Amino acid sequence: MHWLGEGIDYAWAWDLQRQLLEERVAGERGDTLLLLGHAPVYTAGRRSVPEHVLAQLDAPLVETDRGGQTTYHGPGQLLGYPIVSLAGLGFGPKRYVEAVESALIVALADYGVAAHREEGLTGVWTERGKIAAIGVRVSRGVTMHGFALNVATDLHAYDPIVPCGIGDRPVTSLAALVGGLPDVKEVAYVVAEALGAALGIAWQAG
Repeated sequence: MHWLGEGIDYAWAWDLQRQLLEERVAGERGDTLLLLGHAPVYTAGRRSVPEHVLAQLDAPLVETDRGGQTTYHGPGQLLGYPIVSLAGLGFGPKRYVEAVESALIVALADYGVAAHREEGLTGVWTERGKIAAIGVRVSRGVTMHGFALNVATDLHAYDPIVPCGIGDRPVTSLAALVGGLPDVKEVAYVVAEALGAALGIAWQAG
């Protein structure tokens, strides 16, 4: 498990994921979890459509190879990129995504937030809207990309897009639900523990 800090450039983190994936495929490293916050950026997944960008964006738009559609990353948001072997876990992609969702639900419960899945939709939800997005890629049985949890994100950053292609439901954040400004790094360690339990992985601190 590696906490990379906040304000991390998206392209740099993407390159790092690809390097770690190659090492995991080659058996040169074990399962790894990257935790970080990005500098402001919009990303378009493989199922994104141009019409979901509604207005001028105040940050770059990067086309990426993860699943899902268009979303925002920026200050106050926790990104988690697990580089894990699904074969080693005995998981298929669907079960893996469900495990990530479950871990986020457990972590949010630590802050008194009741979160849940929505039938037919990916991510984690609360009564006041979507709080976490998930978009993954599996290459040669190893995962990359992962989840984005709104901790203290500026929710207005979602205004120029249709987040994840869902236009009829709001997004929310941990800060909006509990008040105050939760620390992203602190939340990262809570999520890492929950994710390790959900996947059956004991992360090595890095």
